[in-house]
Amino acid sequence: MTEKWIQGEVISVKHWTESLYSIRINAPDVNFIAGQYTKISLTIDNEEISRPYSFVNSPNEDFLEFYSVSVPNGPLSTALQKLKGGDSINVSPRGNGFLILNEIPNIDNIWMLATGTAIGPYLSILNTKDSWNKFKKVILVHAVRYEKELTYQKNISFLKEKYGDRFIYISYVSREDSKYSLKGRIPQHIANGLLENKANIKMSPDNTHVMICGNPEMVKDTTTELKKIGLKKHRRSSPGHITTENYW
Repeated sequence: MTEKWIQGEVISVKHWTESLYSIRINAPDVNFIAGQYTKISLTIDNEEISRPYSFVNSPNEDFLEFYSVSVPNGPLSTALQKLKGGDSINVSPRGNGFLILNEIPNIDNIWMLATGTAIGPYLSILNTKDSWNKFKKVILVHAVRYEKELTYQKNISFLKEKYGDRFIYISYVSREDSKYSLKGRIPQHIANGLLENKANIKMSPDNTHVMICGNPEMVKDTTTELKKIGLKKHRRSSPGHITTENYW
């Protein structure tokens, strides 16, 4: 094993659906900021295969957790899904990525928009107590295809109990009717105002920052709609209101 990896040990694998799973790993000395990702590696058929995965856990917790979907013919995602407690796994020692609160200004309302497994980095941020010093309210929006894919509900309930009205959770289910979820696409509901109405919070440049993480089409279309209401991409050299990260 090269120096770029820390050898970890699988604690457990939780199977949410046939394809969605989360893996907990004991790997001391991995350093990251909430919202970042790192690489995980396994040796498969005598070949080392690695892919980036976002942390779900807070940096304050004594385990690492990653949330993934098993991709057909994806050698690493299918192999990770089959791991058991006690198995060895390699983890890169440092986090990467800019979907972090250090990169954005203090703001009244922060919107965290996610599709599928991209909810992971937001949970890492929201499970980190210091994160809550950056904003007054957070609106977490999670869009999936089927209701069974609305995972981490215990964690979301815990956040709601702990932070009360400061935390708003809105879910989308696109391919079936769901009693408690919206149907449709996030960009459409920004365009027609339905998402703002659901949250009972207005998006405006003076009180809003939007983090967007998920499939590239959603990221692109959502960014387009946000720009129409006066928000702009956030850059270190030119502060704005929109932070994005594609999830494949």
